[in-house]
Amino acid sequence: MRIGEIEILPVHDGTGVETARDILGRPGVADPWDCHGEHLRPDGTLELPLGGFCVRTGDRVVLVDAGVGAHDDGRYVGGGLPDSLAGYGIAPEDVTDVVFTHLHFDHIGWASHRGRPFFPNAAYRLHRADWEHFVSGGGPAADGRAAAALAPVEERLELFDEDFTVAPGLDARHAPGHTPGSTVYVVSGGGRRALLLGDVVHSVVQLSERDWQVVWDVDPAAASAVRNRIADEAADTDDVLVAAHFPGLRFGRVVTVDGPRRFVAL
Repeated sequence: MRIGEIEILPVHDGTGVETARDILGRPGVADPWDCHGEHLRPDGTLELPLGGFCVRTGDRVVLVDAGVGAHDDGRYVGGGLPDSLAGYGIAPEDVTDVVFTHLHFDHIGWASHRGRPFFPNAAYRLHRADWEHFVSGGGPAADGRAAAALAPVEERLELFDEDFTVAPGLDARHAPGHTPGSTVYVVSGGGRRALLLGDVVHSVVQLSERDWQVVWDVDPAAASAVRNRIADEAADTDDVLVAAHFPGLRFGRVVTVDGPRRFVAL
């Protein structure tokens, strides 16, 4: 995907598998997937691609999310991100910036590897609200996986608590709900925009079904509000969107022509 002079590359790391009705649906409806079975595997599971996106802008190489890492728990299997980057001619030392949409384990896996930063020359950035929620706050949401992945990069870690420009044409926008620090990254150039949504959306179904929720949203009401606001603003425009677990990590547009709001992959 090119937005003006900026290149956005999907970076594949692996796959997660979840029983769809257990994680995502409509409150009060036993099995809303009855109407959307085309998105599921025959056994009722939902396949979740894992990885991130590499944004090449000017002399910067920015990785947005770092996959699940060298991980295999039987449901989430990673390890492919280094080869995916290499397929684009990008070595770990070429990455100048690593930014996170949020701190769930399947987005930070390659922040470090074997106790060392995996991207040795990169600055690492994340929203302060997620750092406090998952790492430093010490409350019930503290996640040892986040602390372990980020400890080796803490000296080069930069926390932000305001929207800012990461690199030319790449901006961070706070979008809380899924997590307190959930962040959307907006690529703009040549009069066009691309939105990297992270886990603001988990399935393309959520762009047509306004009231669907995912069990991992920390604040379901806020998550729904931000998801629908973004989708409504993008509808019937030239904006392209992609979320962290969309099939094939493919971009698409939100359209309302000839029917209800829906996502159409490019």
